Amino acid sequence: MKDLRDFVKIADGSPNIKDKALFLEALDSILYRAVFEKDENKRSASFETIKEIAKAEGAVPSSVRSLYEEMGRSYPGFTVPAINIRGLTYDVARAVFRKASALDVGAFIFEIARSEIGYTDQRPLEYAAVVMAAALKEGWKGPVFIQGDHFQFARKNYEKNPDGETEKIRQLIKWAIDAEFYNIDIDASTLVDLAQKDVKEQQRPNFERTSELASYIRTVQPEGITVSIGGEIGEIGGKNSTAEELRAFLHGFQEAFKTGTGLSKVSVQTGTTHGGVVLADGTLARVKIDFETVRMLSDLARKEYGLAGCVQHGASTLPEEAFDMFPKVGAAEIHLATGFQNIIYDSPFLPEAIRKEVYEFIRTEFAGERKEGQTDEQFIYSTRKKALGPMKKKFWDLPIEVKSQIVKELEERFGLLFTKLRVLGTRKLVQEMVKPLVIKHQVSSL
Repeated sequence: MKDLRDFVKIADGSPNIKDKALFLEALDSILYRAVFEKDENKRSASFETIKEIAKAEGAVPSSVRSLYEEMGRSYPGFTVPAINIRGLTYDVARAVFRKASALDVGAFIFEIARSEIGYTDQRPLEYAAVVMAAALKEGWKGPVFIQGDHFQFARKNYEKNPDGETEKIRQLIKWAIDAEFYNIDIDASTLVDLAQKDVKEQQRPNFERTSELASYIRTVQPEGITVSIGGEIGEIGGKNSTAEELRAFLHGFQEAFKTGTGLSKVSVQTGTTHGGVVLADGTLARVKIDFETVRMLSDLARKEYGLAGCVQHGASTLPEEAFDMFPKVGAAEIHLATGFQNIIYDSPFLPEAIRKEVYEFIRTEFAGERKEGQTDEQFIYSTRKKALGPMKKKFWDLPIEVKSQIVKELEERFGLLFTKLRVLGTRKLVQEMVKPLVIKHQVSSL
């Protein structure tokens, strides 16, 4: 198997490719070796080297902040898709770049949530390096937006040890920014205190902790980079958000935050649930989104606070006709995850032996998570995401002819979403609004 040292020489902390064509030809093998390298120092060095090479070739991790500032001034009529990749990350990211290049799309984000980092076994440096390797392989030039999604407070942990839980998220932020995630969504909506009668007091734990972590981001972001920061006012899966809640959160945040540039956007609840709601037979329930709430809150966020607008979570399993609506109602961003995972698991091209092995693993390893009254179909659907980390190598090892068929399905889906969210032709606008800045990272010997 090819090794980075066969193609790259490190001089004064910078990688130099001996033969670019041969390096790109061997990149799949090089990345595979890096992902499954046991030695942590070698893994990190390999990931940093790959990122530095990608940056030198013109793909640059960037903040979407300046584009969102323009959206706050004048909504351009499109909704930015933020794509969570849980499995087959390299292959899926390559498909995203291919389709974006074919359709002249510049406004799209790669992201991974705090919980996904754990159960998919993809720490920030690995995720960023794999995405950047995909950009390099596909010849992508320009900004690459990588985002930390749902850097979320676990309420139970917070109630036991508020400072300890906050410190965990602070450390995750540092790891993410060091890995060149220049877009971070802080989610303290889990701390909203509904026992309080006053809406501002309900939101106080949310905006105070969001402000605290946003201030921390401003102290650790690289010079010349303004990380795009998102907040959230209503935990996804709960009741729909209101204008009163949005104002209470944003006004409270403005009072508490004293460290430069504030939020770019805010996530709201409008009727969706992460992963969708699965019925007893394993099919998904049809979800009704309150698009008028999206419109009203996005308008409010732009006109009164200068934000890009509101963010819709839990949307990847919606019916196709729903996606046309998000640009019409002014949604700034939409987060998409489970639908792509479903395509992988449910693909007719995935070998049945692999699927059975995964499901048996779930039934054994996560038996304690089965809820009373759940059918086997419901249990498998709600839990199978947690097999992606333990089974990561099996998915990477799928035959190329299998992966190519699965990825073809995904690429078609990306094309549909890009079209319906109206981001076709946005590459020029992104290039005008976002000026990539290469942040030099020293690379240690391989």
